[in-house]
Amino acid sequence: MSEPLLAIENVSAYYGAAQALEDVSFEIAGGSTSIVGRNGMGKTTLCNAIMAIPPARVTGSIRFRGEELVGRPSYKIANQGIGYVPQGRRLFPSLSVDEHLRMISSRTGSRRWTVERAYELFPQLQERKRNGGAQLSGGEQQMLAIARALLTNPTLLIMDEPSEGLAPAIIEHLVETFQKLEQEGLSILLIEQNLGVATSIAERQLVMVAGSIFAETTAAELTHDPELQRRFLGVEPLAERA
Repeated sequence: MSEPLLAIENVSAYYGAAQALEDVSFEIAGGSTSIVGRNGMGKTTLCNAIMAIPPARVTGSIRFRGEELVGRPSYKIANQGIGYVPQGRRLFPSLSVDEHLRMISSRTGSRRWTVERAYELFPQLQERKRNGGAQLSGGEQQMLAIARALLTNPTLLIMDEPSEGLAPAIIEHLVETFQKLEQEGLSILLIEQNLGVATSIAERQLVMVAGSIFAETTAAELTHDPELQRRFLGVEPLAERA
């Protein structure tokens, strides 16, 4: 059997003596996978563990295309083909949109994703290319964070709560963009509390509870299971929303 794109095996993470992840294991062969769960369940810690972002101490194995990531610095992990869109976007207020993108482009060289292609994907960014990161709307900031990650030319794109704080129309536009990227062959690991977004982007759904993967289900099953939505996600069931 061929090696999965991403293989996470018995991964635990600690902040001092406090354990945030406990024996997390799953694999991604390709396509899109969503991880859903309430706040404080360890979803962002899992992203940080994959990308080697401190301060958590990580044990277990995280392999990307068969290569072990645990113990490697973040920049080497990004260079291997994993793009990351963090929660909160983390843009530089003093840099313009164009400077954000050209800074990444100058490091990655001429490959599949270019600044020009990023502007084609998000025309709004080209219109605001001279504006600083802090001068953008929430939706524009998220577009810039996604474009910045794409310029690393990833095979796998990890996104942590990309719909957070955005208007419904912007969320709909981003969902269409993610679906288009997947059709082009990009694999996506989506961390989301917005169940509508999670189920629109990925058929495969992993439910995280208390730092562990509690269940694996599908978008169709999760959408039509109000009890699972209430008990483990703490959300109003989709079927009951007006």
